[in-house]
Amino acid sequence: MHLLDFCRLHGVIIDYEPPIGVWKRFPTVDKPTHRNGAVKYMGTHAFIQNHATMTEIEVWQAEGQSAMDPNKARKLIEAAHRDIKEKQEKAAQKAAYILHQCQFGSHPYLKNKGFNEEQGNVWRSDGALLLVIPMRIGARLVGCQLINEEGGKKFLFGQRTSGASFVFDNRGPNILCEGYATALSIKAAMKVLRRRYTLHVCFSAGNMKKIAANLPKGFVVADNDLSQTGQKTAEQIGWPCWMPDTAGMDANDIYQRDGLFKFSQSLGKVIL
Repeated sequence: MHLLDFCRLHGVIIDYEPPIGVWKRFPTVDKPTHRNGAVKYMGTHAFIQNHATMTEIEVWQAEGQSAMDPNKARKLIEAAHRDIKEKQEKAAQKAAYILHQCQFGSHPYLKNKGFNEEQGNVWRSDGALLLVIPMRIGARLVGCQLINEEGGKKFLFGQRTSGASFVFDNRGPNILCEGYATALSIKAAMKVLRRRYTLHVCFSAGNMKKIAANLPKGFVVADNDLSQTGQKTAEQIGWPCWMPDTAGMDANDIYQRDGLFKFSQSLGKVIL
């Protein structure tokens, strides 16, 4: 099987052979606007991982090559894991540095999403104004999501995203969602409903499954993706689910379209 086909088999969208010897990030089928796929091409073999759906690295081998010795394959994978671990540690250190440089204030992205009074961690970098969302596994900072003024999002190079989340803890039932603006919409609705919550921003549908696996029970607020990824993920988790009535929309789209009160009443029918 060709490298590109092998990558696509694992949900990584790639149309060219990457440069040899370096990890490159690519979009994935479940999140085509993000770069959750990672590929390290070595000529005769390659390492592939879709961080939204895969917990382990897969090894591709070029056609015509003799079968790789299992011990050699194991050593290659171990070396790749060490490489990833080093990059994750550097990303965690950079995230800590960025957060230390942040000031708490307003940001155009928040206003564009309908939250004129909302404030967050704002970092000025090379003339850009970035909203910084810390990402943690438990209490450990592992990275952050950076959102620019136009709403473009990215993670730090090499950071760990699998199992990482941002949590609004109001000491209530667990609620899972993908994006930060969606979480703010839910948070506002729960205030109207006068209900407590522990709101987990998971950053991708695949990561919602991983977060849910470590929680006893809760609710899912899914995006209504054209690919139906959000719906399928919610079904796999098996918790009560709220989802927008229109394909291509998320909870924040409904919040802005229908207003806070109507959105809160719709959400409240699911989140009891």
